[in-house]
Amino acid sequence: MPSEPTADCGLCPRLAQFRAENRARFADWHNAPVPSFGALTAPLLIVGLAPGLRGANATGRPFTGDWAGDLLYGTLLAFGNARGRYAERADDGLTLVDCRITNAVRCVPPANRPTPAETKACRPYLASEMAAMPRLKAILALGGVAHDAVLAACGLKKSAAPFAHGAEHALPGGRHMLDSYHCSRLNTNTGRLTEAMFHAVFARAKALAQV
Repeated sequence: MPSEPTADCGLCPRLAQFRAENRARFADWHNAPVPSFGALTAPLLIVGLAPGLRGANATGRPFTGDWAGDLLYGTLLAFGNARGRYAERADDGLTLVDCRITNAVRCVPPANRPTPAETKACRPYLASEMAAMPRLKAILALGGVAHDAVLAACGLKKSAAPFAHGAEHALPGGRHMLDSYHCSRLNTNTGRLTEAMFHAVFARAKALAQV
């Protein structure tokens, strides 16, 4: 299977229907599976949930154009893992340094909630992406869905490594996964995830990627 789904991927009928509806409503948006961002040679992979309707689904770049991207890209810039200026557009000139960003589900789901079957259907893309990253040492999973998707892509059961913010898990091949609450507006507005908490977990992920 290719590392990225085609623009008209039909593996998930519900998501394909939602994509068609969005193409009719927002003709100038991306409205297709959102490709990963960053080089395959990166030692750190950041895995999110799925594209946001008015974020990545509109712009065509992961975490670009919504609240989660403000925190994520602000953090990457602060830690030297991005260069340029994040302007909430795919053509803002921002580049990544030693990291790559992807999503467990490549198409925007209604209400930002993919079903387990949709996550499973997209799993081969994540698995092939991880296999194609020769220097991959660390994975930062943003949220429980991303965490479970990484485990499944590695052939591991959920019970082998429960999700918890800040938890570290050994993966096959000497790789490691680090968990974080998703950097969503809901989590940051409620204080479940603060900027300081996210910076701390990212600093650890960066350190694991350099081991």
